[in-house]
Amino acid sequence: MPSSPARRPGRPETGRIASHLAVMAAVAVVMGVLTACLAIPFAGLVGVAAKDVSKGMVNLPESLEAKDLSQKTTIVDVNGNVIASLYDQNRINVPLKQISRPMVKAIVAIEDYRFYEHGALDLKGTLRAFITNQANGGSVQGGSSITQQMVKQTLLYQAETEEQRKAATEETYARKIRELRYAIAFEKNHSKDWILERYLNIAYFGDGAFGVQSAARHFFSKNAKDLNLLEAATLAGLVKNPVGYDPVDNPERAESRRNVVLDRLAQLGVLTEKKAERLKNRPIAKTLKIENSPNGCQQSQAPFFCDYVVNWLLKDPVLGDTVKERRRTLNNGGLTIKTTVDLDMQKAADESVSSHVYPQDQAIGGLAMVEPGTGDVRALAQSRPMGKDKAAGQTYLNYVVPKEYGDANGFQAGSTFKAFVLASAINQGIPLSTTINSPQTMHFDDSDFETCDGPYAGDGNGWDPQNSTGFGSYNLYTGTQNSVNTFFAQLETRTGMCEPLALAKSMGVDVPQAQQVPSWILGVSDVDPLTMAQAYATFAARGLHCDPRPVTAVLDSQGQPLKEFSSQCEQVMPGATADAVNDILRGVMEGGFGSALQIDKPSAGKTGTTNDGRSVWFVGYTPKLAAAAMIAGANGEGQWLELEGQTIGGRPIYSASGSGFAGPVWGDAMGAIQDRIPYEDFQAPAGDEIAGVLTGVPDVSGQTVEAATAALQGSGFVVANGGEVSSEVGQGLVAYTSPEPGTSLSSGDTVTLYTSTGSVPPANNGGGKGKGRGRGGRG
Repeated sequence: MPSSPARRPGRPETGRIASHLAVMAAVAVVMGVLTACLAIPFAGLVGVAAKDVSKGMVNLPESLEAKDLSQKTTIVDVNGNVIASLYDQNRINVPLKQISRPMVKAIVAIEDYRFYEHGALDLKGTLRAFITNQANGGSVQGGSSITQQMVKQTLLYQAETEEQRKAATEETYARKIRELRYAIAFEKNHSKDWILERYLNIAYFGDGAFGVQSAARHFFSKNAKDLNLLEAATLAGLVKNPVGYDPVDNPERAESRRNVVLDRLAQLGVLTEKKAERLKNRPIAKTLKIENSPNGCQQSQAPFFCDYVVNWLLKDPVLGDTVKERRRTLNNGGLTIKTTVDLDMQKAADESVSSHVYPQDQAIGGLAMVEPGTGDVRALAQSRPMGKDKAAGQTYLNYVVPKEYGDANGFQAGSTFKAFVLASAINQGIPLSTTINSPQTMHFDDSDFETCDGPYAGDGNGWDPQNSTGFGSYNLYTGTQNSVNTFFAQLETRTGMCEPLALAKSMGVDVPQAQQVPSWILGVSDVDPLTMAQAYATFAARGLHCDPRPVTAVLDSQGQPLKEFSSQCEQVMPGATADAVNDILRGVMEGGFGSALQIDKPSAGKTGTTNDGRSVWFVGYTPKLAAAAMIAGANGEGQWLELEGQTIGGRPIYSASGSGFAGPVWGDAMGAIQDRIPYEDFQAPAGDEIAGVLTGVPDVSGQTVEAATAALQGSGFVVANGGEVSSEVGQGLVAYTSPEPGTSLSSGDTVTLYTSTGSVPPANNGGGKGKGRGRGGRG
């Protein structure tokens, strides 16, 4: 066959010219039909009957509802520092006035330079795209105005089904017609600025950044209002193909696309060609300053506190009627969640826990900090980091909060539960000086314990507690400070089970019905550090119990309060009762098991160790901050293991104890922040309200009888007159007391005053010099 004649460059074939003319003729027909609707895209209308197109246009809804765009939610600490973000799409909506003018000019120049001059359809741009499309095989692309692009993005964003998503992106003339109809409505009902603002906020700029503000933060670590011309050109170039022009993964293509935008700006006179050339010489890599926006709690500075906040809010109907709706609001509502966490305290808690219990240890270490009087949760830390790598010791289970917020069951709290019986005994008027002989082991019948409904009806075997800390006679001070099991078992027979259990519940510790047995006071119920911290914070707050509060307010996307969360507090015991508990428990820190844990603020605390050695606790507090530390044996699945025989935090455990292992977790964390804890002393228990308060006898020597009597009575003692004694102290003044100053007595005990004669007889008369400690002259 003879070869075809060579084509002359620059001249289209006759057939292609005829095709173009035919299409243009069809366009003219369509234009006549759709005059009332402005116009439609021309590309590909060959063979489409004008009346069918017109009918399709009329059957569409007149307008498209533009729903609010999703925005990321920000979680902040007590000082306003961001600790986490939650989002389905990383977007922060901004008004047009908060987008730099170079950014506005760049996006308009490259996407629709006549945007402010035409209506919903740019006839010139569409005709130009149509001719180009026909020359390249008739593909349906290009020529869309910014309004049409915004419509397409809105349809895609609001698509709820796969069918709707497909319809929003299919390359068909039906989609073009549909977009145009909606674009006409938007142009009719909204200003150009509104349309451009929504376009810049809905557009995807790549690498997970939706909207110009998130893109500016992600690629340049600045706000959209601060973007310069070079940065603006980079972002404007991305919307055409966010993946292909990604400046991180495809820097050469991104730079080339950026330069196209700069050339376009020069063509339109926005900048000079000389400046454009200068800017084009800047390598794109040198302009980037990537700032990632982590999504969720895992990368937060307080991951398990963040997780607690999310689960806590998912139970609040203010965010929606169902959990699904609340989660959608959290991830898309652009909320600001103001929390109570203190990052300095969180850091101290994290460092202490991680130094004492390693992630891959067969144990869980946990610490919770709560502010007395408000319930504000200041820190939550645990030894196993958040994540899915079990081999590295990671977990998504939150072991430091109640199960409803963290999915972990908790661990037995040991003798920390004894405080509830102690408080009940004080509240019932049992003197603190009450002495109970407490042998090493004892047997109790079930009926020895009274419940709210009468004698306890157990299995008939009774209870046989034994001590691990010694035996002998103890009062409420020494019995608590030595944590004597048989002492507390006998104390429980006096208080009954009803009041202590009710008090524990009012303090946030709800013992399950099946575990309401006499031995419950040894901490047989599973609890978590947050629960114990808020319970003991009740003592610190002088009987005022406050529910744990992780969030103070939730603000909407406009920064207006959606809901504010006030402290939920209730007085659950008299202040004097709490004062007495504090007086006893501070003895744990001042000579008891916690003496090695003292900080430079007045503090009190209680140890806890389970009989099987599977968990150890220390719950301590100052008047301003309560904290509960726990170490519990557990494998990677959270199943209980014994601590003894293990190496935890690089330290072998031969004998598990709350003071020896959980105590240092508490002590290191509290010691690191002790300068931030305001100084406040506990209030001494009033002897006229609490029987048997142990108080040191004040030194009243040299005072008048009246002044000394007032001082002693003020300390809760009964004063007796012992008569005169020979002494060098001034005549009529107090020579000394019996018992002597510093002796610890119970409130209501008697202190005897001895007044001075003002002189000491000569030695040969049997007298003595000094203050006359001899007893001659009495009676």
